[in-house]
Amino acid sequence: MPYMKTIILALTAAFIGLNFSHNAFAQVRVGVNINIGSQPDWGPRGYDYVEYYYLPDIEVYYYVPRHQFVYISGGNWVFSAHLPTAYRHYDLYSGYKVVINEPRAYRYYHTHKVKYAKYKGHHGKKYKRGHGNGRNRHHDD
Repeated sequence: MPYMKTIILALTAAFIGLNFSHNAFAQVRVGVNINIGSQPDWGPRGYDYVEYYYLPDIEVYYYVPRHQFVYISGGNWVFSAHLPTAYRHYDLYSGYKVVINEPRAYRYYHTHKVKYAKYKGHHGKKYKRGHGNGRNRHHDD
């Protein structure tokens, strides 16, 4: 009988230990966001993750995870696979892009419009703002 108690205690201790280590592992787990493959060809190179591009030339956002342009039309935010009709011929490859890694970046449209107005008409360089992993940073402040 003492042998049986030892086995039961050992199994109970092992079960508790495994359960504890599983909980500890779950608490230490870290999420990593990478969307390299989903970024458009016309986007700046060198970023592991991009939430939005802001295009100061046309005051439009591009939401990378859903491949949608985000812009104001009639006082409402529009999410579309295409640029607004007025800008359908805009060259996405040469226009200036601001990388913004903030949820719903368009909520800060008025701030972005003023802050990045100086980049209208600039081509090639990009400005990175917000969180995330990225290289090729150009800062204006």
